[in-house]
Amino acid sequence: MSRRARVTPQQAGLAVTGNRRVAGLRRNEVAALAAVSVEYYAKIERGNLSGVSDAVLDALAVALQLDDAEREHLFDLSRIANGAIRAVRKRKSQNWVARESLTRALAVITEGPAFVRNGRMDILATNALGRAFYDHVFDGPGQGNLARFCFLDERAKDFYPGWEAAANVTVSILRTEAGRDPEDKRLHDLVGELSTRSAAFRIRWGSHNVRRHGSGTKSFHHHEVGELTLTYEGLELTAEPGLSLLIYTAEPGSASEERLRLLASWAATLQQQNDAGPIVPHVDSPGGTQP
Repeated sequence: MSRRARVTPQQAGLAVTGNRRVAGLRRNEVAALAAVSVEYYAKIERGNLSGVSDAVLDALAVALQLDDAEREHLFDLSRIANGAIRAVRKRKSQNWVARESLTRALAVITEGPAFVRNGRMDILATNALGRAFYDHVFDGPGQGNLARFCFLDERAKDFYPGWEAAANVTVSILRTEAGRDPEDKRLHDLVGELSTRSAAFRIRWGSHNVRRHGSGTKSFHHHEVGELTLTYEGLELTAEPGLSLLIYTAEPGSASEERLRLLASWAATLQQQNDAGPIVPHVDSPGGTQP
């Protein structure tokens, strides 16, 4: 329904006649564009995806002008409805521990923050610079979770100069994960907690937006070194389904690169004080169930 409301008749190539009560498409218009009956489309829109073919889903994705992340989410919802949640089941792990080889890999990344997170946005392991970069995520209401930090810690609005955009992305990532792994109780609990404690989260959750989070540029304001403009690359960990490795870097020769060096120096001081190697925060499970 939210995607239907977003597409105008003009965008869909339809002629507009008479007075319209809604700006988006009507059910009968989506049905016509997808070449299905209005009754069948209405059933799908009500959430009854049982038995819906991939061809129909593809037609609806085209009619509603879904992007790649939205199309993937629609197919995830269909697989859930048809009892095929995921071909690869994840094992339940109460206390996930990063492999030694993974912590070593993080340790050799020294010029930018690097960390591993799950779909619930728990930070599971970081390099030293990542721990310094996200120190407020660990020492406050965030409890090592980026979504809690974003919505429950007032310092997040300083850390993210574009907080509104960061909040939108955060919720979209959680919504995407909910489609991939609907049986994740900890995700349900997190969404319930944030919905109860944050109106900003609750409104965004109701928008049903999803997204892929692969690469891009973000701005931050770190309390120790100031403004940072960093690019990021997100990599799926083949050996750990459901987990992602994210690495932030600064443009060579930029002020942000110099500030990352200052942050690294500050991180080194902290690491000497703590007499620690790569930091592996304690988080219950990687979000998921692993094979």
